[in-house]
Amino acid sequence: MLVSNSMKVVRVAIVCCIFSAAVFPEGPAHKRASQLNVFLITIDTLRADHVHCYGYTQIQTPTLDSLAKNGISFAQAFTPSPITNTSHATILTGLLPSTHGVTDFAVPLAATHPTWAELLKRKGYHTAAFIGAVILDSKTLAPGLDRGFDFYDNFPEHPGTKSRWGRVERRGMEVVQHAETWLSTHPMGPHFVWVHLYDPHDPYEPPPPYSQLYKDRLYDGEIAYADSALGKFVDYLKKLGWYENALIVVVGDHGEGLGEHHEDTHGIFLYDSTTHVPLIVKLPGNGSAGRVVDAQVRTIDIFPTVIDLLSLPAPARLDGESLWPYFGGEHPASRTAFGETDYPQRFGWAPLRSVRAEGFKFIEAPRPELYDLHSDAKELTNNYQPWDTTVQKFRGMLADLRANMPSPAPSAGSVGQGTIDELKALGYLGRADVGSSTNVPEPSLLADPKDKIEEQNLLHTAMIASEDNRPDEARAALERVLQLDPKSPTALRQLGELELKAGDYAKAAEHLKRAREVRPEDAAAAFQEGHALEKTGDLAGARDALEASLKSTPGQFPARLLLGQVYLGLKDPKAAEDQFEAALLLEPKSVEAQIGVAKAHIGEGAFADAIKQLEPLAKSQPGNAEVFELLGQAYSGVGNKQEAQRAQDRANLLRKKKPQ
Repeated sequence: MLVSNSMKVVRVAIVCCIFSAAVFPEGPAHKRASQLNVFLITIDTLRADHVHCYGYTQIQTPTLDSLAKNGISFAQAFTPSPITNTSHATILTGLLPSTHGVTDFAVPLAATHPTWAELLKRKGYHTAAFIGAVILDSKTLAPGLDRGFDFYDNFPEHPGTKSRWGRVERRGMEVVQHAETWLSTHPMGPHFVWVHLYDPHDPYEPPPPYSQLYKDRLYDGEIAYADSALGKFVDYLKKLGWYENALIVVVGDHGEGLGEHHEDTHGIFLYDSTTHVPLIVKLPGNGSAGRVVDAQVRTIDIFPTVIDLLSLPAPARLDGESLWPYFGGEHPASRTAFGETDYPQRFGWAPLRSVRAEGFKFIEAPRPELYDLHSDAKELTNNYQPWDTTVQKFRGMLADLRANMPSPAPSAGSVGQGTIDELKALGYLGRADVGSSTNVPEPSLLADPKDKIEEQNLLHTAMIASEDNRPDEARAALERVLQLDPKSPTALRQLGELELKAGDYAKAAEHLKRAREVRPEDAAAAFQEGHALEKTGDLAGARDALEASLKSTPGQFPARLLLGQVYLGLKDPKAAEDQFEAALLLEPKSVEAQIGVAKAHIGEGAFADAIKQLEPLAKSQPGNAEVFELLGQAYSGVGNKQEAQRAQDRANLLRKKKPQ
């Protein structure tokens, strides 16, 4: 890399600062400070134009302002993705979404793509990550992001609360406290710590006093609160003497629509409202303090910058470049920013691609768009003409990008219902078969998201209302969607889920049947239809729906269990046994599945096999009346009347003791 003399001076200053601190320690704390700690702070859903130091005067963000004063601010930084897990995979790898492959929820980050944590760990760093939402949980929705971390602060598998706090989201102060606790118990460095603050993501519910200070602008209130949590963490670093010589990167993962282009939240469009993010880099020794870079850069450039500053070996592929040239007094050119979103495909709409360069933005869509950002910064006037030279140039750039992309990784399959519920709680919806491969038409043949954004907003409203236990509001929003599109599979499935929860099983089955007619491969809709039909007593219909669900997605434990019960009701114990055995392959310790196998044996007249199944259960489940009742039937079947009576007496006693 060629660098100017001024850049060399800055680099030498940084090196000298670190070296002098290492050579002249003054006590244990100073010795720890001599090591180059690295801190990555990602603030979810943070628009650049809603931060005080980026020119927004209606908010106070003193911590971000202070970091900008001590570091380098990039006024024009862009993310390639408006979705949390995809954008974070980009930050951690320096790759575009179509390169790293994490273009949907629960898609694993391939081991061939190294991350910050992996490279730094090899250099002797102690590594830890602290996440603010289950969307980045490496056990469920973000597999692979934990690679290289000594500690990754996932959410508990069984949170023990129905509140969103602690179940799917953590307040920023809690995230920071977790990070401080870990650092306090792992004081020896160097450290690489990633802190993810989720607060600005909707629903906007800032705690006091921010809920009052920003009562008319709750999104801003969430940002101000996140800034205060970050301030607590920065104060902690200063107290330990780690702040001055640390490399600190603060970046938004994506922005928020806030109604611009009619998008309430994010994920669907690639306008600047959801792709323009703040990026602040505080160098060790506060090098280049106060510098503001106006050139366009990308979040794919962050990882290459860290590699460059720490002299780490670069991975085989990086889509970004080091930001080092911008740290000195020179003025390097802006960089081309690509954008990608596949989230619309979850609703059956076209994915979008974009190019932002030379003061223009081109969006590849069924109805393409071209904006002159010099005169139209809000992207309101579409100047697209197919013969326009800028359009042709940018289309060629997208074609070249596609040609150089690796082949898509094999499908990761589906995820469990619990993970789908977590997505819904966070306001993400659409296809239930997350991560599964689907044959979709050519994007140009799909609906343009611009024509569907009102539906998306209503679907999101319904999802949040349902999560907040406001079913009437959710139902009204979904019915409005169906007025716009009577065949919306997402609205039909959500209505089915609402009626299923409300206990109106016939209506639920009707909605879910219609959803499956539009989208036959929707395994979740088929399972829910089977559940509804079983409740109505239509066992044959339930069997067919559950079989269809399992044909699409075989590894569904609840579907296997329910289908086993349906086959028992249909007097087909052999088929029931097959389903319960399949369920046990998925969850070998399931008491329900073991009891199901025993019921099937009894139904087949295989009483000895039932006894063999039930006797161990009677020891491990001494308070389960059903086990003893079935054991009594099995003993009776082999003619052991004494043991049958004893088991039945035990069952009767347990049922009497059971609280009503």
